[in-house]
Amino acid sequence: MQAAKAIVEASALYSPGVAVEVIDLMARVHPRLHTFERYCFLQWVKHFPSFYGYMFQKTRVDNSISQLLKQLRLFSIQRMITLLQESKPTVVVCTFPPAAAAISMLKERGLLDLPSVTVITDHTDHSYWIHPHTDLYLVGSGLVRSALQRRGVPKARITVTGIPVRPSYSQNLDRRELRAKHGMNQGAFIVLVMGGGEGMIDKALIGQMKSGSLPPNVQFIMICGRNRKLKDNLQKELEGRPNVLLKGYVEDIHEWMAMADVLMTKPGGLTTSEAMASRLPMLLFEPRLGQEQDNAQYLISAGAAWECGVGELKQQLQRLMDNRRILDEMKKRAGEFMHSDSARLALTEITNMQQYAPREARTSADQQYAYI
Repeated sequence: MQAAKAIVEASALYSPGVAVEVIDLMARVHPRLHTFERYCFLQWVKHFPSFYGYMFQKTRVDNSISQLLKQLRLFSIQRMITLLQESKPTVVVCTFPPAAAAISMLKERGLLDLPSVTVITDHTDHSYWIHPHTDLYLVGSGLVRSALQRRGVPKARITVTGIPVRPSYSQNLDRRELRAKHGMNQGAFIVLVMGGGEGMIDKALIGQMKSGSLPPNVQFIMICGRNRKLKDNLQKELEGRPNVLLKGYVEDIHEWMAMADVLMTKPGGLTTSEAMASRLPMLLFEPRLGQEQDNAQYLISAGAAWECGVGELKQQLQRLMDNRRILDEMKKRAGEFMHSDSARLALTEITNMQQYAPREARTSADQQYAYI
């Protein structure tokens, strides 16, 4: 939901008269199934990453397998129609592949006549993002635009906006003030460790932290997200290590990025886009999942990140600590490749799509969008 929240924040700043509704499609249409499906997906990714990666590659392009999976839609058509009738949007914006599939299905069956926008939140061209009745794709890079064109998506239906991140990530924040605010040592080399909202931090990395083999003069800040169990376990396992600070889910992550020297993370599209907007160099820890590998390839080629394995971590950290010029160059490259106004650019494109909404939708709603 972070991409949707970024566009909402941009609308409050640049189009305060716009009414916005954010909807989690599966949570609203199938609340019980959503919880179960989310749990199964996280367990699959956590315990069988190789199989996930295999299926990702097998379904990258449209084929019999990907078409079969697209037919396995767990959506209630009537509930979706009721949901859209209640919200009365003029434009439907999807930031999640199943939502894009569901909206395309409704349009295919003649049950919906609204412009639809899909925001692709990874640097990937995977088939699960591509659907025949999507009117506009907002993508993170020219690389993705070219890849979509090779898959037959017309150039006119693709706009490069960058992956939308909240405008707060592009602010010029004072590092010294932030470190003082959060009680951090002004001279410390700070490594921010993130595992996404679900706190999926690699066990091998945790093992390195426990072993004490990493440089002792590094301050680690580990963001555990909503994973309370992980935070509780780490508090026990890393007890007595003053150079490790554990945090749960935080809303002001832009401040923690602004005060850090390096981000260590799995290369999710949204987290790494936030880091790019913050000009924060990255160590991408063992990308395994399909979209992680796509994102890592883009970020490494941009010069804003290094790939990092468990056996290389100590040496890479020490190299960055000893040579600040490398960090400065990575920051520079991040600044060159980032889209600082990504959310505002996305908002502009969405606003422009209103002209394609049916007249009755435009007159009955005051520029209202449903972000799904």
